[in-house]
Amino acid sequence: MEQRNKRGFQRKALLAGVLSVGSFALAGCDVAPPENGFFEALRMGVPYGVTPEATAIGNFWVWVWVTAWIIGIVMWGLMIYSMVGFSAKKAAKAGKGEFPKQLQYNVPLELVLTIVPIFIVMALFFFTVQTQDKVTALDKDPQVKVDVTAFQWNWKFGYAQVGSELSPTGGTYEGVHQARQDQAEASKIDANYAADPHHGGLGGPIHGKSKSDMSYLRYNKIETVGTTDEIPVLVLPTNTPIEFDLASSDVGHAFWVPEFLFKRDAYPQPEANNSQRRFQIEKIEKEGAFVGRCAEMCGTYHAMMNFEVRAVTPEKFKQYIKFRNENPEATNAEALNSIGEEPYATSTKPFVSGRLDTRDGANTVENAAK
Repeated sequence: MEQRNKRGFQRKALLAGVLSVGSFALAGCDVAPPENGFFEALRMGVPYGVTPEATAIGNFWVWVWVTAWIIGIVMWGLMIYSMVGFSAKKAAKAGKGEFPKQLQYNVPLELVLTIVPIFIVMALFFFTVQTQDKVTALDKDPQVKVDVTAFQWNWKFGYAQVGSELSPTGGTYEGVHQARQDQAEASKIDANYAADPHHGGLGGPIHGKSKSDMSYLRYNKIETVGTTDEIPVLVLPTNTPIEFDLASSDVGHAFWVPEFLFKRDAYPQPEANNSQRRFQIEKIEKEGAFVGRCAEMCGTYHAMMNFEVRAVTPEKFKQYIKFRNENPEATNAEALNSIGEEPYATSTKPFVSGRLDTRDGANTVENAAK
């Protein structure tokens, strides 16, 4: 009995030591995998990101595959070894019994089978938390704040704030359209409903709010609204911290730019749905046009609910904002043209926004061109 208790204590002490050593070892790790052909292959076709957050997600993806392959190779090896080395036919030929030696009380083996899974779980947990903290952190001091409104079946983008270095006014540009925002705030209350004595003075039937409450949406002076005929292009500066504020005016949607390797749901009434509507990126690291999509099945024309992120230099972005601020009646295409950029989306093919000619399900560029 005393020997069993001593052995149990040794096992617990060894496990505690493994946990401590593993924690200190992981604390000094980085999620970046080695750069060689094998690790490149483990990306399994996942695109390379254009933000530091996307890079972290891509690296995490590779390390998960590394872990999965190690586990798979070990388990396949043990399984094949057991099938070949301990067959009944081979045992009979060697004059042994039907069953191989039983090792259920082999303490070293039991320790290995306990410690190895602990290391696996610790590694996966560490990389998950490290990547998640980096991607969801709201401490990046955004110089551009973008309001994103999803609706069936398109997008509205507005510039809520632009830092002084990029602002067309010299100081920080505040882009909230106050009159429209006040009007949205007033939509909380249904005057007729509140006036009815049977409703106890409540402003609306949904926890006191009106059914047409749009106070959670954001309205800006500079906005780009997608239409059936034109895919919206969201212009953003490179090498600049950016914040996105997401909401939906109807059903659930999802904001997804594949090169961000990250997507976030856009809900109506996000606070009431316990949804964090904001996320930030440290910067977009390269110029270019990057397709964006709705990644949540939202209805008939979900597949055509596309947009484009056009990443330009900070100098071009400043010129763009200045043009839109000084020419409020100008289109987004005209603003893009004024800074030497393609006026319309270039990255969304083969999917197109035209819908009148696609009711037969033929969503193709050729069909839309007819």
